[in-house]
Amino acid sequence: MQERFQTFTTLIARLNRCIRKIKTEEMAELDLKSPHVSCLYYLYKTDSLTSKELCDVCEEDKANISRSIEFLEKNGYIVCRSKTEKRYKSPLVLTEKGRETGAYITCEVDAILDAVSVGISAEDREIMYRSLSVICENLQKICDAYESK
Repeated sequence: MQERFQTFTTLIARLNRCIRKIKTEEMAELDLKSPHVSCLYYLYKTDSLTSKELCDVCEEDKANISRSIEFLEKNGYIVCRSKTEKRYKSPLVLTEKGRETGAYITCEVDAILDAVSVGISAEDREIMYRSLSVICENLQKICDAYESK
């Protein structure tokens, strides 16, 4: 059991560290940080999201997304569509600079995903993602039970 725990937690931690490092290294020349990359990626893929929606898809907390939005707005990557609605309900969209950067990020992400998928069949990848989804759901249930105590 201990080996299973160690393997699981070590692999998940290593995956997370590698992803953060790749995001940091790839975006250093653009002066962007990991949460900025996620925001630009998902806005590029969807055209428009609110800050709440960004929190959900990026799996980042509200404060990180808020800081990211502020940085991305200030640096000309995104604009807020509405000045009348509450800020967190207002759609955010990419500027031309944001679209160009989003396209670049998307190409980089696709290339990295192709590179890390070498040697894994489409069927094995589907099983892996399905298994990770089930593990994630089960862990979330455990976490929710702690919160309801």
